[in-house]
Amino acid sequence: MTDMADHAPRHFDWSVTDRIATIRLHGAERKNPLTFQSYADLRDTFRALPYATDVDVVILGSNGGNFCSGGDVHDIIGPLVGMDMKDLLAFTRMTGDLVKAMLACTKPVIAAVDGVCVGAGAILAMASDLRLATPAAKTAFLFTRVGLAGCDMGACAMLPRIVGQGRAAELLYTGRSMSADEGHAWGFWNAVHDADTLDEQALTLARRIASGPTFANGMTKTQLNHEWNMSPDQAIEAEAQAQAICMQTRDFERAYRAFVARERPVFEGD
Repeated sequence: MTDMADHAPRHFDWSVTDRIATIRLHGAERKNPLTFQSYADLRDTFRALPYATDVDVVILGSNGGNFCSGGDVHDIIGPLVGMDMKDLLAFTRMTGDLVKAMLACTKPVIAAVDGVCVGAGAILAMASDLRLATPAAKTAFLFTRVGLAGCDMGACAMLPRIVGQGRAAELLYTGRSMSADEGHAWGFWNAVHDADTLDEQALTLARRIASGPTFANGMTKTQLNHEWNMSPDQAIEAEAQAQAICMQTRDFERAYRAFVARERPVFEGD
């Protein structure tokens, strides 16, 4: 177990305040593209988060009015054209490992999206647990527009579960931009906020989650992800075991004692 307040990634901004970590990609002048290095830096950061003792919630924020423009054309797309299959597969597995790390990090992740959110940037939003947007958010899974399949970084598995099979198919086949209003109506965005309040709204939501039973929140995230591949019987049994574990925590006892005393419980994550 370790603290991550002093974590110092090279390819994005990182801060921890009141047990909430905030990530903002670099490169605002280019709408915050991903590079080989930032992919790896993000993957390693999310891999470390299960062992973080000072982080309960993560916010993936925007920077300079945009979220992320996907893989950098010059730093990633150009070099990929010249790679052989072995190197290409190493790259695509690495990008997929970032999504796996986000799903397995045990901390709820909130995407706070303003402006451009396309390609792998749209995947980062998709892989988050909760998604907030501004009216200017433009989201596109534009892989087909660069000659690739829509099945990138888990999109064909995860996007239909969020917006439905037909809507996901349309977005993945056409690569068209989904407006904020569409995304909200379809359930991709949990809420749409004005740009000048987006960060505060994300913090408010993060604080609300962080004030809850954080061990149990981690269990909820684990079950939300694992139960995709379970039958109802398997899911019910897995949840029975998870809930029995949570019933052994002090937070469960604190909630009971607060209820008896007609007080608001103060959770401590143990």
